Amino acid sequence: MSRIGKAPIALPAGVSVNVNGNVVTVKGPKGELSETINPDLTVKVDAGHVIVERPTDDRDHRAQHGLARALIHNMVEGVSNGYKKEMELVGVGYRANADGQVLELALGFSHAIFIKLPKEIKVEAKSERNKNPMIILESADKQLLGQVCAKIRSLRKPEPYKGKGIKFVGEIIRRKSGKSAGAK
Repeated sequence: MSRIGKAPIALPAGVSVNVNGNVVTVKGPKGELSETINPDLTVKVDAGHVIVERPTDDRDHRAQHGLARALIHNMVEGVSNGYKKEMELVGVGYRANADGQVLELALGFSHAIFIKLPKEIKVEAKSERNKNPMIILESADKQLLGQVCAKIRSLRKPEPYKGKGIKFVGEIIRRKSGKSAGAK
């Protein structure tokens, strides 16, 4: 049996799970999320735990079992604690400015880039003297947050020679040495 799939999901205080057919809806203090799961799987809510069960040991059912459990766990975690990603802009003249749900980025191009973020995501841009500008994104939806972060990062990925670009805080960039000086 799937190790991930068979683990029960504990519900924290203030979080409720509603199963309607194959749609699982999770409500909590940080919002409400819903996910459609495979109709072959059964989701049970009892005694403060959510349990996902599969009908057979087919390869597809095993794969869907772990996936469904992980998605429901991420929703429970998101509506109770939320998710937070911090990104750092490394480069001379790189700037970020947040105005409501619009993020303005200056990344060394001839023009500024404006990104309209979904309403589920809270954005904050910090700029301190002698430190790289930071973008802080928060949301209850882990998938949406990851997708938005990947889109922002794709505008200027960190390059291996000088390390310039948009990177996550704590991310290690593999550096290259560059040209060998005086090789004949």
